[in-house]
Amino acid sequence: MTTTTNLENGLFSAADALRSKMDANQYKDYLLGTVFYKYLSDSQLYTIAELLGEDEATLTQAQQLYEQNASNTDLIQELQATFGYVIAPEYTYTNILKAVQNHTFQLKQLGDAFNKLESTGKEFDGLFEDYDLYSKRLGNTAQKQADTIAGVIAAIGKLEIVKTSGDSLGDAYEYLISQFASESGKKAGEFYTPQKVSELLTRLTLVDKDYSKGMTVYDPAMGSGSLLLNFRNYVKHPDRITYYGQEINTSTYNLARMNMILHHVEMANQVLRNGDTLDEDWPAEEVTNFDAVVMNPPYSLKWSAAEGFKEDPRFAAYGVLPPKSKADYAFLLHGFYHLKHSGAMAIVLPHGILFRGGTEGKIRQKLLENGAIAAIIGLPANLFYSTSIPTTIVVLKKDKTDRNVLFIDASKEFEKVKTQNVLRESDIQRIIDTYQKRVDVDKYAHLATFEEIQENEFNLNIPRYVDTFEEEEPVDVNQLLTQMKAIKQEEAQLTDQINTMMAELVGTTPEAKATLDLLKEVLK
Repeated sequence: MTTTTNLENGLFSAADALRSKMDANQYKDYLLGTVFYKYLSDSQLYTIAELLGEDEATLTQAQQLYEQNASNTDLIQELQATFGYVIAPEYTYTNILKAVQNHTFQLKQLGDAFNKLESTGKEFDGLFEDYDLYSKRLGNTAQKQADTIAGVIAAIGKLEIVKTSGDSLGDAYEYLISQFASESGKKAGEFYTPQKVSELLTRLTLVDKDYSKGMTVYDPAMGSGSLLLNFRNYVKHPDRITYYGQEINTSTYNLARMNMILHHVEMANQVLRNGDTLDEDWPAEEVTNFDAVVMNPPYSLKWSAAEGFKEDPRFAAYGVLPPKSKADYAFLLHGFYHLKHSGAMAIVLPHGILFRGGTEGKIRQKLLENGAIAAIIGLPANLFYSTSIPTTIVVLKKDKTDRNVLFIDASKEFEKVKTQNVLRESDIQRIIDTYQKRVDVDKYAHLATFEEIQENEFNLNIPRYVDTFEEEEPVDVNQLLTQMKAIKQEEAQLTDQINTMMAELVGTTPEAKATLDLLKEVLK
């Protein structure tokens, strides 16, 4: 049995073969793609061994059994029914690893293996698009490129990634994604939301909800799918969640698909799309309203804001469109439109959405008049790999019976880990408790009435509602003067002692005497 920590260390050290050749944002595609293929291949081999009555077989033994029974049509049909794919004996990871070990490996062998799998069905179509076997970054010659890929195959080949405890492979995969995000810096913003922020968003949408009979969750800017998958950790029956997600970046969309499979999410429980959430609405033929909507979209992104969008049902009720220069409210309105009446939505956005005027101000006012905004939560700065700016979470609901808004200023509650700020479990719990109780907490939270917000001209900037100013301790001037006097007396005594010692010193050369005289002059 392999532990998550061993897997994490093994997987990340496998990146050494690539780390010197390209940055993390590029080599993640090779490493994650290789892990994914090995998982599919090894799962199939272990199942073959079990079906043939050899439960304890190693991968090498299972490969031999497979080669001996490759023409068994019953076996092949069973594999197809179980996995939805069948990897031929010559294309299993174990067989490719054997070629690496006996120095006969060629890139074509792996390329053909990927092509065969991708042609199996739409769920695998295009999954290895970014796995460029002939990239110059791998080496200037075909042999060097093959050597680099062989190094990755050999390193990951040492790891047991199927017979792991619980969900440790999925967790290790998440760990790799977070490590790549950390190494990639700003480029990571497009695919990863830090785990603690994901946890907070998820738990906010689950407050006072009972989804024991199942639920639907939707992330219109899903990135690697980590935020969606986080729901598994906080509901009683994770197998009853159906995941819906959309992602504009094809590479990141493929990453999310792999992430779902490695977390053992059934195909029937996931509907992921590669598309532009703003330009094209979620298709009407799919489920269009969700119990929970969560989102960490790219901040202040430009979008078309074409006049035709005023007729789009997502935006029509507001009479205006978010500005071309900032799509923040376009993402928010998209998500809110697809929220069930009984559901909850939590979205991370930059602070500007709280107070900017123009059409954004009009949309904000309309949302407040409709009682749609349940809470505004100010987060600490520097929580994300992609930006250091402070951000805010907006929680929205359609079934609120009042127009009050709870403001929480959580900007000062975090732990600094290396160069990033991180929410602690206690910080998250305090936010959740306060959100659930909806009461004032001195220097931390305030439940503002609609009239109060109206008086502030619908400006939601948090300092207008939560006063976190702390008066400084008064200074005792007399005590300070006494301390200064004592310090001066001590300084005078020390100077006298040094001068006495200096007087006993004698310079033995003209240069030493000149230096000594200079020192005595300084210490007078």
